[in-house]
Amino acid sequence: MKGYLGIDVGSVSTNLAIINQEGEVISHQYLLTHGQPIQAVQKGLREIRAALPEDIEIRGVGTTGSARQLTGLLVGADMIKNEITAHAMAAIYFYPDVRTVIEIGGQDSKIIIIRDGLVIDFGMNTVCAAGTGSFLDQQALRLSIPIEAFGEYALRSESPVRIAGRCTVFAESDMVHKQQMGCSVADIIAGLCEALVRNYLNNVAKGKDIQKPILFQGGVAANLGIKQALERELGKGIHVPKYYHVMGAIGSALLAREKMDGARDTRFKGFGIVDINCRTRNFICKDCENNCEVVEFFMEDKPVSYWGDRCGKWETQAHRL
Repeated sequence: MKGYLGIDVGSVSTNLAIINQEGEVISHQYLLTHGQPIQAVQKGLREIRAALPEDIEIRGVGTTGSARQLTGLLVGADMIKNEITAHAMAAIYFYPDVRTVIEIGGQDSKIIIIRDGLVIDFGMNTVCAAGTGSFLDQQALRLSIPIEAFGEYALRSESPVRIAGRCTVFAESDMVHKQQMGCSVADIIAGLCEALVRNYLNNVAKGKDIQKPILFQGGVAANLGIKQALERELGKGIHVPKYYHVMGAIGSALLAREKMDGARDTRFKGFGIVDINCRTRNFICKDCENNCEVVEFFMEDKPVSYWGDRCGKWETQAHRL
């Protein structure tokens, strides 16, 4: 059986998916990055390998996410693409008539506008955590409520309170004030969900032509309170796909399948990579006034790649390794 592996490594979660030649999802994994992308990828590969049929042969690998370059070096990727391309690829594959993709992750969020199967516009928020999953996680921790229950609390609300959502500091201050006023937890959580949605629509989706069908992807799509708030603000129904939490990984796998169609050999280093000692080291190159911060990537204590330099000196050296 031919399989294609997609890996999406973000600041909060690391997602893996394997599809077959027909594009069907064979297996997928969702785990937390914990600030250690290399270890997270190795753990994910170890877990997904254990769930695979013995006769599968990986014929292509794609990576995406904020750590896509590092992950590509680690596993031997055949295709390295940004998150917009990967999420759009998966959305169009499963829902050919999709026109808008809303994606809210742990540390960033994005909107993708699609017409006739092509991306014509997009927007991203990568600067502030307000309006992302970590924004909700922080408040769930403060309220001592499991994040998985946030949506249920929001749906119980009869009168959501107004929460300032442009900044996590202001939001927390506002929530404390509302608690002191005697507002219910359900109303506060519903207000928080609405604040996140306002932040998203005002900063990420501002000026975008949002049309149905609309897909809601990313880990936050599991939150029914956010979905309800989005539908209320937009006045339109939203669909959460089956694989909402790993759509970036699936998109990467689809891109790898497309690239490797008819090709003989993949660059994939094999699942044995989970047992190899890999690490990175940062240093400041002082050979010129740029003072670039260069990242050096080691496999078994041997440097195999460099990136981050403006002049290309270290990247050129990497090609000679």
